[in-house]
Amino acid sequence: MADELTRAEVLQTITDDVERALGGGIPIAVATVMDVGEQVGLEVGTKMMIRRDAVDSEVGSIDGGGPVDVQVREGAQSLFETFPRVALQILYIGQEHNVVTRRSQAKPGDARLMLELFEAPPQLVIAGGGHVGLAVATIAEIVGFDITIVDDRQEFANPERFPMAKSVIWGDFGEVFDAMDLGASHSIVLVSRGHQQDTISLRHTVSRGVGYVGMIGSQRRTGTVLQMLIDEGIPEADIAKVHTPIGLDINAETPEEIALSILAEIVLVRKGGTGVKLSTIKGANARRNSSAPVG
Repeated sequence: MADELTRAEVLQTITDDVERALGGGIPIAVATVMDVGEQVGLEVGTKMMIRRDAVDSEVGSIDGGGPVDVQVREGAQSLFETFPRVALQILYIGQEHNVVTRRSQAKPGDARLMLELFEAPPQLVIAGGGHVGLAVATIAEIVGFDITIVDDRQEFANPERFPMAKSVIWGDFGEVFDAMDLGASHSIVLVSRGHQQDTISLRHTVSRGVGYVGMIGSQRRTGTVLQMLIDEGIPEADIAKVHTPIGLDINAETPEEIALSILAEIVLVRKGGTGVKLSTIKGANARRNSSAPVG
């Protein structure tokens, strides 16, 4: 496709695809040459776009289908699959077309490319429209999630109850989740009324490559559910990714406090945080700096 388009047409196509990706379309990665270094045949400002899981997946080219394009494809695939998400990555490409992502590892003369990921806002699917589900949705709207509510009870799968939700779905949990196109940008929160419903939801989501899945309940209850799914043949590696009991330990009691705990854990997983108090981290850094030798 790169040979069929002028540079202006490539830029317009990329611009259109960025808008579609941010609006919920196919995620894309865009590479831009920032510095050619000592590489021959590159031009500052040249762009290349890779669409995730699309038949016609590429637009533009960095080096006419050469080894740099190969590195861009591999870098884009890494962005699509990496979790926590990385929205921007700098690629330093050397004369032998070896690639590093840390400036400290780059060498004089390396070309420098910026690789950006464009996708829709993080997606939060809440299975269960009860008190906790409502509290999670309320706080999640402030955080910036696109919210979907799923419940098999019509009185709880009610758009009037969840005005902040992008979608409210009433139906069988398994059937609803099977119909969803889930991926790494999705976080799944299982806060339904009982372990039977949570088991159904988990069975239909845990092996789908979602970025986060967490289930509410006591350790005994959730342990029973997880063991049941292992006995059914679901890989233990997938089961090990389930966050349960859900949330961070903040001694939460009310639905709102529980929701805060849940969303804090989701953000931690998405952003790669530690959960440690910032005062503890900053205090440790201050102590290290104060004990460092002078001069």
